[in-house]
Amino acid sequence: MASTSTTASSTGSPTPPRANDHRLRGRRWWLEIGWRHLVGVVMVVVCAVPLLYVLSASFNPNGNLTGSNQLFRQFSLANYAELRSAGFGRWAVNSLVVCSVTAVGTVVMGAAAAYAFSRFRFTGRRATLTTLLLLQMFPQMLAFVAIFLVLLTLGDVIPAIGLNTHLGLICVYLGGALGVNTFLMYGFFNTVPRELDEAAKIDGATHAQIFWGIIMRLVTPILTVVGLLSFISTYGDFIIARIVLQRADQLTLAIGLYNWGSDERNAPWGLFAAGAVVAAVPVVLLFLLLQRYIVSGLTAGSVKG
Repeated sequence: MASTSTTASSTGSPTPPRANDHRLRGRRWWLEIGWRHLVGVVMVVVCAVPLLYVLSASFNPNGNLTGSNQLFRQFSLANYAELRSAGFGRWAVNSLVVCSVTAVGTVVMGAAAAYAFSRFRFTGRRATLTTLLLLQMFPQMLAFVAIFLVLLTLGDVIPAIGLNTHLGLICVYLGGALGVNTFLMYGFFNTVPRELDEAAKIDGATHAQIFWGIIMRLVTPILTVVGLLSFISTYGDFIIARIVLQRADQLTLAIGLYNWGSDERNAPWGLFAAGAVVAAVPVVLLFLLLQRYIVSGLTAGSVKG
């Protein structure tokens, strides 16, 4: 047998493939793996080209989009310097204040409601959960006429939460975000063992101590996700903010940028592109800072009991 194997190797006959060689080659590789790389490259190009175009337009001092067809043909920071004198800073502060307060309020209100539905048993609990599930099927913008009339009437009684007030806009956002976020947190709260609550009660802890000291720490990932989603949705909202805010000093970024681009003939597109680039920075930073919490929340929620 040894002589036979020696003869086969000396004659140069091809050796059979190894039994453990599972690598894909040729047509089979393209059918199973290669097309995925191709689709990925196409999607990267589709997503990257508009971003590069806007970035190129922001560096174009001519102030028009037609001159930006050749990417980065001109490079100037004049548009970014002009943002300071165009009211962009005031709009950015307004947006950050409104979105931050809305995100915090959404997390606190949603967590409190989800804890009550998850831990307590009371009359109408199931019906209320079903109502919250049905309410999230209708976008808040469908009620913009009612929102305008309510704030208009409410402003005569309590001017602090009427039209042209950031507090009124925050209240509108909080009212529309309670349903979907409560239902989302409710499922995550159910994954926390009830034995922790019972052990804390034996030690003399109240419901408030259990909620703030134990439960809120264990559900930090879902709180982060809800806060981030709330911030992003309100940061880019235009319709509700346009209805509530009308004075120039109260505008948010979405309304201010729209006012720049609403004039089809004389719109400062270079300034608009620069503002869009700067406006995207807070959202990108939040994603980078909270990425590990988001990933841990998704993975933890998928394997918990």
